[in-house]
Amino acid sequence: QVQLVESGGGLVQAGGSLRLSCAASRNIFSINSMGWYRQAPGKQRELVASISSGGSTNYEDSVKGRFTISRDVAKNTVYLQMNSLKSEDTAVYYCNAVVWSFKQYIYWGQGTQVTVSS
Repeated sequence: QVQLVESGGGLVQAGGSLRLSCAASRNIFSINSMGWYRQAPGKQRELVASISSGGSTNYEDSVKGRFTISRDVAKNTVYLQMNSLKSEDTAVYYCNAVVWSFKQYIYWGQGTQVTVSS
């Protein structure tokens, strides 16, 4: 089992920055992959960025160069630094964890709202 608690969302003007945090209830080295997804109204949930237990990162094309995913192993926390925010980044952002143990287990946080005003 993995519990995920997100924080850091809010309202920001276009061009501004926000940092999202996702605290996991267990050692993140034991989690195969963690990531951030987002879901805008009327749209499907999409992967924004992910980081593997080995530290490899992956980004959705529209956020490359603007968003950075990172982690603090001592705090069991993954971050999403979002810079140069655009109105189209407005969405509910969800933290995700994937654990492989004979089969795949997927866990989600409760979500945090990010609103970018133009």
